[in-house]
Amino acid sequence: MFSRRCVWVNGPVIVGAGPSGLAVAAGLREQGVPYVILERAACIASLWQNRTYDRLKLHLPKQFCQLPNYPFPDHYPEYPSKKQFVDYLESYTAHHDIRPHFNESVDSAKYDEACRLWRVRTTGPDGEVEYICQWLVVATGENADPVVPDVEGLVSFGGEVVHACDYKSGDRFKGKKVLVVGCGNSGMEVSLDLCNHGARPAMVVRNAVHVLPREMFGKSTFELAMMMMKWLPLWLVDKLLLFFTWMILGSTESLGLKRPDIGPLALKNYGRTPVLDIGALEKIRSKEIQLVPGIQRFSCASVELTSGEQLDIDAVVLATGYRSNVPYWLHETEFFGKNGFPKTPFPHGWKGKSGLYAAGFTRRGLSGLSADAIKISQDIAGVWKDDLKQKKQKVPTHRRCISTF
Repeated sequence: MFSRRCVWVNGPVIVGAGPSGLAVAAGLREQGVPYVILERAACIASLWQNRTYDRLKLHLPKQFCQLPNYPFPDHYPEYPSKKQFVDYLESYTAHHDIRPHFNESVDSAKYDEACRLWRVRTTGPDGEVEYICQWLVVATGENADPVVPDVEGLVSFGGEVVHACDYKSGDRFKGKKVLVVGCGNSGMEVSLDLCNHGARPAMVVRNAVHVLPREMFGKSTFELAMMMMKWLPLWLVDKLLLFFTWMILGSTESLGLKRPDIGPLALKNYGRTPVLDIGALEKIRSKEIQLVPGIQRFSCASVELTSGEQLDIDAVVLATGYRSNVPYWLHETEFFGKNGFPKTPFPHGWKGKSGLYAAGFTRRGLSGLSADAIKISQDIAGVWKDDLKQKKQKVPTHRRCISTF
């Protein structure tokens, strides 16, 4: 019990040094509030740096993806590449003098009712540490851990099985028959990348999916939707988007991609994002990407589909998404649900009770996390500055709590 080092933090502890955590840290730095930011990986934005494919670009124009008060460089293209976005985040981190504690994994975080403080226990290069703080910012994001489905026979499949988080390029799959499980943005882009590298992908399509063009009439689809929503109700914007999509892309249902009954923007409220097409539909039309139904079971060198068809394959790419890891370490059930997301829907899901905050769980990408970061940093700074101004020193109480270890 005496091997754990205790550290008092005169400000919040931020868990996660991805875009969300960095944006909160920058906002606090600008207002003079001290903080500690913890990151389990060896770098900032580990999802972007270590668990994304090489061809990845931002799906939205850069002006909708910038962090607060820090625009992208003028020479960046409208849709920055993965490397450019990582470079932007590195520059952002240096500009705001953000210094995360790398390779420090949070084992547990719990609110101590007796002391009215958070206890955050970690394991890192310096061994076990317990941070004591008044505020806790959860910024581990929506995509902390990959989801691997439990499919009959997958463990006995003789070919290569890789999750999209470990997929980098289709180069090593040249000439191979690859089953891509999932038809979201990742599944579509991986399938397209496999085609471009001479592989023969078959993409599993189990559910209805909205596929929209990335741009409409010279503007990004997202920008056009935001403009229309200033004047029109959501249901009408959805109908217009689908009509424009039909004009540009034609019928996707004729290709085997059934559309959901709910419109693409309304569906985002349920955590499902429409696919922005960057070339995969053309490959589907030309049969270079084969669409197949759900999976029944795998065998050594093939897969049996729900249609009864047997498909010979050489490899499997699981584009099955990610999940929040918050339930594994945060001992709190009032603000966060079992799925690791705040129970309160956007735009009010950024603040809980007892100094608990959530950044980057809006299901609205980089623009949503920026809005969270601004509100969180301003809220904490307001309380922190009031405490200083009124000279309400609570240090003796804190010391009595810490001395009980």
